[in-house]
Amino acid sequence: MNIYMHELRAYRNSTIIWSISLAAIVVLFMSMFPTFSRDIEDFTKLMEGFPEAVRQALGLEIESLGTILGFYSYAFLYLTLCGAIQAMNVGTSIVSKEVREKTADFLLTKPVTRASIMTAKIGAAVTSLLITNVVFITTASLMASMVKTEPYSVEKFLLISITLLLIQLIFLAIGIIISVVVPRIKSVLTVSLGTVFAFFIIGMLASTSGDRAKRYASPFQYYDRAYIIEHSRYEASFILVGLGIIVVAITASYVIYTRRDIHGV
Repeated sequence: MNIYMHELRAYRNSTIIWSISLAAIVVLFMSMFPTFSRDIEDFTKLMEGFPEAVRQALGLEIESLGTILGFYSYAFLYLTLCGAIQAMNVGTSIVSKEVREKTADFLLTKPVTRASIMTAKIGAAVTSLLITNVVFITTASLMASMVKTEPYSVEKFLLISITLLLIQLIFLAIGIIISVVVPRIKSVLTVSLGTVFAFFIIGMLASTSGDRAKRYASPFQYYDRAYIIEHSRYEASFILVGLGIIVVAITASYVIYTRRDIHGV
């Protein structure tokens, strides 16, 4: 518990900054909706001039863009990009910060097992993401209720919003396994940005191909917002793949962390 609380305090500033940032972004986007919905016909004509592949890469669904769910879905693509960076930052720093800050020796001399240390660290990381998502979803829901121009499905709105956390958990797991396999990371931000943007670009390319199989290559494509709006549920196969990535990455992280030599200096 002491390690968990220590880690949680270490993430405090980061959690506050990311929570406020994501809340501010969703407020900015949603505040544009009333004006946007009034001019939707002109915007639709403009978008029809773009190639279909470009619209798909940008997450633009012309048919539903004039509704609050459609507009939110478009904005959500970029919100998940920010959320993924947060999760990767947290995951990548879980072990690497102990080596980088030369505190690994001190930590590992405590009368606790390495598995307990890893559990406490992951628990604090997940708690940080949960706090961010509570702030984000609360802000998004309040904004949607304020700017709506017609009734909308709260259930679908929440299903879309929760995918932020689901995608973050995948990137958290990826970050953790990277942190364990490559503990001597000089710049966490560089690794995080590189990994997240690589998956983001892969996701954009996959969305333009129309090939369902290619969507498995990027976590950003696991939760199709158009599908959620139409069916009010997630696609089971992508949920299983995402869960599989998390389980495999976390399990491998435990195994590697408990067996390898950890150098503090």
